[in-house]
Amino acid sequence: MARFVKRSYQSASRDASADRTRTKVLEAGKYLFSRKGIDVTTIAQIAERAGVSQATVYATVKSKLGLLQALMHDAIFGPRFQRAQEKLIGVEDPVEQIALTAHIARAIYEEESSALSLLMKASAFSPELRKSQHAFETLRRDMQRGRIDALFESGRAKTGLDRDTAGTILWMFTGRDVYHKLVHESGWSPDKYQDWLEQTLLATLTDAG
Repeated sequence: MARFVKRSYQSASRDASADRTRTKVLEAGKYLFSRKGIDVTTIAQIAERAGVSQATVYATVKSKLGLLQALMHDAIFGPRFQRAQEKLIGVEDPVEQIALTAHIARAIYEEESSALSLLMKASAFSPELRKSQHAFETLRRDMQRGRIDALFESGRAKTGLDRDTAGTILWMFTGRDVYHKLVHESGWSPDKYQDWLEQTLLATLTDAG
């Protein structure tokens, strides 16, 4: 028993150390990406600011792209997203699932804007940022597919729509560009954006519209 306890303690200690190292590397990368831009920041600079070796940076995030993707994942799928996603648990009505997609979209882009706005401005034309955003868009579309399938299987989809078209419409309306144009450029509140998006999705995709 004593050996088991010792191994468990050592394992927990290693995990905690790895978490602290990851946090230091991500914070260093975020700071430098936000001020210098992704493309001109080097692994050596990230390592120096984090107080670790370059080998540790590579072991932790693999590359600058891996670091950027980790930052985006932590920001996008943070507490706001988790709370919005929890609202879907136990919801069987496919029309209500489509409506709740507006809550999820708001959560994603509010979190992203709060955590990564400086980074995205500094690296707006970075190929690395475009790669990460493309990967996120693919993931986002995959995550929405189940809601579209449920809508069609229940017979509640708007007449005349096919699944592929409905999926594309849902993905397009819940995109980053729409949020940015309405909230950041047009001055809408997140509440107004969410209400508009919910009503738009229901009217465009479901028989409830």
